[in-house]
Amino acid sequence: MLCPCSPQRPNCSHGPCGARGSGGGARSRDNPAGLAGYPPGPPALPSPDPRPESARHHGDTARQSARTLPSPRQARRNPRPALRLAPPPAPLPRGGAGLVRRCHTGCSGREASHAGSWYTASGPQLNAQLEGWLSQVQSTKRPARAIIAPHAGYTYCGSCAAHAYKQVDPNITRKIFILGPSHHVPLSRCALSSVDIYRTPLYDLRIDQKIYGELWKTGMFERMSLQTDEDEHSIEMHLPYTAKAMESHKDEFTIIPVLVGALSESKEQEFGKLFSKYLADPSNLFVVSSDFCHWGQRFRYSYYDESQGEIYRSIEHLDKMGMSIIEQLDPVSFSNYLKKYHNTICGRHPIGVLLNAINELQKNGMNMSFSFLNYAQSSQCRNWQDSSVSYAAGALMVH
Repeated sequence: MLCPCSPQRPNCSHGPCGARGSGGGARSRDNPAGLAGYPPGPPALPSPDPRPESARHHGDTARQSARTLPSPRQARRNPRPALRLAPPPAPLPRGGAGLVRRCHTGCSGREASHAGSWYTASGPQLNAQLEGWLSQVQSTKRPARAIIAPHAGYTYCGSCAAHAYKQVDPNITRKIFILGPSHHVPLSRCALSSVDIYRTPLYDLRIDQKIYGELWKTGMFERMSLQTDEDEHSIEMHLPYTAKAMESHKDEFTIIPVLVGALSESKEQEFGKLFSKYLADPSNLFVVSSDFCHWGQRFRYSYYDESQGEIYRSIEHLDKMGMSIIEQLDPVSFSNYLKKYHNTICGRHPIGVLLNAINELQKNGMNMSFSFLNYAQSSQCRNWQDSSVSYAAGALMVH
């Protein structure tokens, strides 16, 4: 039986995008590559992980090298290549022939590939779960112009994500941009989907092809194949919550999913400037997909500030330092924080794009504020064999 955390690994004990104590083997989907090494300051336990860099989780795809690509002999044995980004023909490519499934109406669709493992595939059960989490939360920052929310299995982060989605106002929201980090392909820019529809157990979500056309014309984007699209979980985990939050206007909105690569600071600025005009529109909502600290040997990150007490307290302190900087809406300070502590925030590039978009609007006099509303950890680490993933939910308000 295969573990839902990674289709390539045997079943383990922790479940998707969560870490439970010291159980389970190394997990590929929540162990950001390129963040190994230990920041200055409090001691960190050297990781005994013998795997090469290319075998670890690939949240920061810029640091993956050509060694991750198969040799011609390997490619003949394994027809599924490691890199599945295929530049399509302009103006609105659909990937290679036979890669996109179409329904009887001619629309191409992405299946809910993580339903049944990362969350229930039953529409009624999923609806009840989402309603339960949302009913326990107050809408104190409504209407949100942007939210940051986690993308782990709902068992771990469903209740946390509700704090962000409760701030969404379906009465005014008509376009939803979903920015998720790339976990599975080396990507130095951003990529757009090749399909028309994203399916969920609740109902199908339509991609805004007009906005896609505008973005494509900039020349700043690649097009991801259907395989890449369905392998990635960072965008999909926001689709059921998006569908639930917008159910009262389900025929009146579209989504704009964007896969964000390992951008340089200058590219984060460029994409932030591009998206700023969309962020300025009150009928648009930006959903930024990110978990926070991935701590433990399986993630090759074990920063520990002994002055904070237990390990999980040190993790929380580290995360909340970063969260406080995000609330300051300062992209440069956030970048410096990441350089200093190397915190394994897998959605750091989508967050960087959002902060730069906000910065662009602030230059033009727009007044905004961001507040985090909830913080959680998959488990409380108390010894060096433990591991955990952190989750945070927050909302951006325009005043």
